[in-house]
Amino acid sequence: MYKLIEQDGQARCGEFATVHGTIRTPVFMAVGTAAAIKGAVSSIDLKAIGTQVELSNTYHLHVRPGDKVIKQLGGLHKFMVWDRPILTDSGGFQVFSLSGLRKIKEEGVYFNSHIDGRKIFMGPEESMQIQSNLASTIAMAFDECPPHSATREYIKASVDRTTRWLIRCRDEMKRLNSLEDTINKNQMLFAINQGGTFSDIRIEHARRISDMDLDGYAIGGLAIGESHEDMYRVLEDTVPHLPKNKPVYLMGVGTPANILEAVDRGVDFFDCVYPSRNGRHGHAYTASGRMNLMNAKYELDDRPVEEGCLCPACTTYSRAYIRHLLKAKEMLGMRLLVLHNLYFYNHLMEEIREAIIRKDYKEFKRKKLEGMMRSDE
Repeated sequence: MYKLIEQDGQARCGEFATVHGTIRTPVFMAVGTAAAIKGAVSSIDLKAIGTQVELSNTYHLHVRPGDKVIKQLGGLHKFMVWDRPILTDSGGFQVFSLSGLRKIKEEGVYFNSHIDGRKIFMGPEESMQIQSNLASTIAMAFDECPPHSATREYIKASVDRTTRWLIRCRDEMKRLNSLEDTINKNQMLFAINQGGTFSDIRIEHARRISDMDLDGYAIGGLAIGESHEDMYRVLEDTVPHLPKNKPVYLMGVGTPANILEAVDRGVDFFDCVYPSRNGRHGHAYTASGRMNLMNAKYELDDRPVEEGCLCPACTTYSRAYIRHLLKAKEMLGMRLLVLHNLYFYNHLMEEIREAIIRKDYKEFKRKKLEGMMRSDE
């Protein structure tokens, strides 16, 4: 499944074979929570800008339009017209973010829908059943994502429960993949490592879940309020205890700088809402930092957002025009910047893979980080 192509220090370049195509790693996954990237970006657009993997959310699609509806329509790939890999988050993070609306039990979580308030129960089996109905390429295990401020005692108990839930996820996925009416009988399962910023808890959990020999391993519960230094320390401590022959996924991360640093610590998969969210607010990622196109200095600027960029926005439109669209609240302005930002992330991952193959990653990282220091916000 995972084939290592080259390694430079801890940074790895590889290929991950799936039933929906081979993923070249390190990879950035475009976040399409409700089966669409916010900013009017279609699956056709995603292919044009080099996107390898799309990520959708179990909880949101379960609530609307309903995973059973999507199954009746042939699964998520057919529903959103995307034939490349899809990863579905288990819904755990979204459920646990509804802190005022949920109750955690050993069997799972009872909570109220954020849309209409109806009571919903989700446990490991339910999460696997929903993801099986969606027929994604990679399903994530159902876990608890405790707040970074939680006590050591709470996090230890939470991690133990997450491990018990993982066993139930594994067993349920095996059952579902054997059923005749299952759309994707080759659905993969990634485990999620938790433990807050306590390295000893993280390491112990990594060892326990590694023994289960699953398809991939994610590190969750980071980028939720802790410092970047703590995040990098946890990665340095934890990644060496995960299987070398499986991909490592850092969930919900992050900025280009975060990605560059995490790759240097052995991470292969990334996802984050930043490219689309910041694009919709007029912010563009470039090799020399983040630009705020709303600034008055771009009013008469007829240059592209980034010189030399081959995205649909930069090859056609000027900073001045995109700024006008944003000021006029025209959707096209947001769409163009989301396309630019996603292209920037995809191109950055290409450069990262090339630098690892050249065995020049640390110098590449240093130059990239230096170049990105400028920001005109």
